[in-house]
Amino acid sequence: MNTTNQQIGKVILAGAGCGDPELITVKTARYLQQADVVLTDRLVSIEILDRYVRKDAVIIYVGKQCRRGYSTPQESINSYIAEYALQGKLVVRLKGGDVSIFSNILDELQTVVKYNIPYEIIPGVTAALGAAAYAGIPLTCRGLSTAVRLLTSYKSDIVTDEYWQELAQTNDTLVFYMSSETLDNVVANLVKYNIDPQKLLGVIEQATTPLQNVHITSLYNFEANFKGRSFVSPSIVLIGKVVALHQKYAWLNNNESSDHYFKPVLPDSNLLNTAIHVGR
Repeated sequence: MNTTNQQIGKVILAGAGCGDPELITVKTARYLQQADVVLTDRLVSIEILDRYVRKDAVIIYVGKQCRRGYSTPQESINSYIAEYALQGKLVVRLKGGDVSIFSNILDELQTVVKYNIPYEIIPGVTAALGAAAYAGIPLTCRGLSTAVRLLTSYKSDIVTDEYWQELAQTNDTLVFYMSSETLDNVVANLVKYNIDPQKLLGVIEQATTPLQNVHITSLYNFEANFKGRSFVSPSIVLIGKVVALHQKYAWLNNNESSDHYFKPVLPDSNLLNTAIHVGR
């Protein structure tokens, strides 16, 4: 990458919030209005891009979708960041939810540091917080839970047996990201170690969007109710006594639709990898 006689630009690593476009921060919206280039995840509302990104800016869709095989390689994203910033451009790397929760921000931080590119990190509303709020479920609640654990079990062997035992016995609220496709395994391990029957499991599909659906069951009735079921992506899983509060405090009705709010990443999609929209 040739930077001779060029002024280095800047990179903004920003969270877009989780679904509802109005959950974006003022600071991220301001940077989107100034950006020359936006590298955006799949789980970013198209309304955010239409509302805030300059009409002459370049938008590159760098979607990832677990286990689908059509994800943009992280190396390609790193290359885009460096290439455009070293051309003197303001680059916004826009991530769904928050930038630091189960994202590849470390790879991108290593890239900007490697090339001495100035950068900022802007937080966003992560899925755990958005999903719980829009489902009427306080993540902590006096007498029910005083702590929260943010976890993932996207591979069946990512959590050790010893940790499953601890998770089954804790009173912390458990939030599992990227785990809807391994949920059978999650439930089996928690039941194996005698999780309290008063703790419920909630799956929140497409949280904070108009297509949100909340599904709740006892872990001991999970097999009868949900075993083998496919949930719409993205889905997040909440487990704990606080999940029972949804029935009383839910303020958003289920949509009852299986439509997709976020377009899936497909191998022939024109939103994959190098798709660039200029002058929309």
